[in-house]
Amino acid sequence: MEFNRYCLRSFLSCLLICVTLWSEQSYGLFGQTNRRPNIVLILTDDLDIAMGGLVAYFVHFACVSQFVASPLCCPSRASILTGKYPHNHHVINNTLEGNCSSSAWQKSQEPQTFPALLKSFGGYQTFFAGKYLNQYGHSDAGGLEHVPPGWSYWVALEKNSKYYNYALSVNGKTQKHGADYSRDYLTDVLANRSLDFLQYKSSYQPFFMMVSTPAPHSPWTAAPQYKDRFNNTKAPRDPNFNVHGKDKHWLIRQAKTPMSNSSVKFLDDAFRKRWRTLLSVDDLVEKIVKKLEVRGELENTYIFFTSDNGYHTGQFSLPLDKRQLYEFDIRVPLMVRGPNIKPNQTSQMPVANVDLGPTILDIAGYNVSKTQMDGMSFLPIMMNSSSWRTDILVEYEGEGRNVSDPACPLLGPGVSECFPDCVCEDSYNNTYACVRTVAPSANLQYCEFDDNEVFVEVYNMTADPYQLKNIAKTIEQEVLEKMNHRLMMLQSCSGQTCRTPGVYDRRFKFNPQQLFSSRSWRLSRLGQ
Repeated sequence: MEFNRYCLRSFLSCLLICVTLWSEQSYGLFGQTNRRPNIVLILTDDLDIAMGGLVAYFVHFACVSQFVASPLCCPSRASILTGKYPHNHHVINNTLEGNCSSSAWQKSQEPQTFPALLKSFGGYQTFFAGKYLNQYGHSDAGGLEHVPPGWSYWVALEKNSKYYNYALSVNGKTQKHGADYSRDYLTDVLANRSLDFLQYKSSYQPFFMMVSTPAPHSPWTAAPQYKDRFNNTKAPRDPNFNVHGKDKHWLIRQAKTPMSNSSVKFLDDAFRKRWRTLLSVDDLVEKIVKKLEVRGELENTYIFFTSDNGYHTGQFSLPLDKRQLYEFDIRVPLMVRGPNIKPNQTSQMPVANVDLGPTILDIAGYNVSKTQMDGMSFLPIMMNSSSWRTDILVEYEGEGRNVSDPACPLLGPGVSECFPDCVCEDSYNNTYACVRTVAPSANLQYCEFDDNEVFVEVYNMTADPYQLKNIAKTIEQEVLEKMNHRLMMLQSCSGQTCRTPGVYDRRFKFNPQQLFSSRSWRLSRLGQ
């Protein structure tokens, strides 16, 4: 098959080792060199793992995934940069009004991002290229002249993902690009800028490089040499493909099942286009790794490869998008290589994207306890430590329009992201929070919606990995109460309190009297 040949050409040739972030290591790995390690973070846009968006990369690797704090670009990217959950960095959606790259964000959060700490206190050279936050470059928030603190070299895309006809901020100066492939195709431009940085940076300081590609985000524009690849590929037909989510939140139940032939054709075509854009990402990774190898720096460099959120293509009859609480939207690939990291290491311990910043700081030798980050470094897990949290928080605030969609008047106001057949992907009350638990005795997802129903969804991920059966009405009342309590704790946590024992941690202590009075009314509703 074509993608098998692609896999062999790509990450095997690049020598990227796909492992879990919690692979068995020790702090002694830094004793192998007198130089502090270099760090590279490659961040893709809308790249899923649950739905096979990275099958080509994973064919020859044993991998696990990480979870995102929010299944939407700007809140998730803010969590990566700050190491905080959305309720602490206050980015709630992709709009300026939702705090995405707003002036308030720039003043309150940007000075404390992990790249700012690497540069200010770690003495790292720092380089950024690609998509930053969806509203970066907005005229009401400093425009392209704004360069966030912490970056020695800055090449950032204006606003959201594009492949041609875009503007870049190059150290605060605007650079326009057109539609000529050899000069303007953004993924290739980012690769070339990255190679220039590696060639001309100082050899006397460690470096951190973050490359944020547009792929595989829409408009899914492939490089010309790849536009005819994967012609026979279709979106995965997993058990939750094109089935009705009859026991789920109303937004999922409103999807039309079965999907129309035109909808299925559209999402299959989108799936192929997404894969084609990834071929240029493969080229980018290969070039960076080979450059590091030629310069003799590869063995002292950690490389992280991940995504800001997942994506779905036809699951529960939802055509295309992210934003939902299910695995296909909240799980993303995480690939790592670095000094002494062994291949094919696996673990069930839950890692979230709020952990990336703390881990990178820890690699650089910075004391993470001095930060206000909610995440935690997984370096102790690399030392075979048995102490690790058993759950993480996922938060999302739904969006809707104040007026009805003229094409779908029966739906009324309050919905958004609607397709021509009046299937909508979001709404105001698609606002939820989840506790995702991964422990030896439980693999569970518990979610509450902030709506008039106080709708609850619970899934046993071991027995039901495709989340076909909502067990909220059949699971023990005691479990519901404990998970409700844990969710409230996490939604109000900050820093260290976000890392307290979860329900299935033997150290967990449940005291119903400690429930927050402002939300304790939910308990009485959960048993109904």
